[in-house]
Amino acid sequence: MSSIPLGLYGREVNSVTHENAISFLGRDDARVLATPWLIGYLEMTARNAVKPLLLDDEDTVGTHVNVRHLAPAPIGAEVRFEASVIRVEGRRVQFYVEAHAGDEVIADGTHERAVINVSRFAQKVRMKRTGGSAG
Repeated sequence: MSSIPLGLYGREVNSVTHENAISFLGRDDARVLATPWLIGYLEMTARNAVKPLLLDDEDTVGTHVNVRHLAPAPIGAEVRFEASVIRVEGRRVQFYVEAHAGDEVIADGTHERAVINVSRFAQKVRMKRTGGSAG
């Protein structure tokens, strides 16, 4: 694992569509970006920010999410997702995350990811699936 610097920043933009908007309110004019999608986009933005610094067989997995969904983003809106590294402790990386629709902050919070060796992680998953011990 390479060193991950504090302040490392990632940014991605996604549009709100019928696929990632809530539908349970029963009205098309009330459909907005769903919270699970919002969190997923924030997680991927954080992951993608550090991925270029990792070794070939490394990646990250989410370990903690603390996000406030502050405002709606309607279908058709472009949402900017941002993640900045605020702490690195061993293999754990904490991010400050935000989402913006235009000039409005629609979400903020923190997110933690753990750097993993994908091969070892897959071995542990296989062991869980077969009921064995990962030792």
